[in-house]
Amino acid sequence: QVQLVESGGGLVQSGGSLRLSCAASGSTFSSYAMGWFRQAPGKEREFVAAINWNGRYTYYTDSMKGRFTISRDNTKNTMYLQVNSMKPEDTAVYYCAARRTYGDARDTLVRSNSYDYWGRGTQVTVSS
Repeated sequence: QVQLVESGGGLVQSGGSLRLSCAASGSTFSSYAMGWFRQAPGKEREFVAAINWNGRYTYYTDSMKGRFTISRDNTKNTMYLQVNSMKPEDTAVYYCAARRTYGDARDTLVRSNSYDYWGRGTQVTVSS
């Protein structure tokens, strides 16, 4: 079984930056596609970004393109989300997810039900 643990969240001022991490344990990380989702208070969970097993393909929500960068280091079993120019509307719990089986097309990885494993989330709060 795969366990995912997010870290790097916290309080940041508007305009600042954060780098979130997702560490995988209990299995081999390198074959999995990975994704980031977030959920703000009173809202549904939404797709943020995804990356295929070797980092060749990355996908983003259009509104987040340019401020968000997803990456991974398979030698460390870790995925990252760099967020720049943060806004109060970025305040949310951020979750990482892993897809066990083959399939790394955009229309697959933007769907939350495409993933097999989920972390517990890390809180990100952006002050105005």
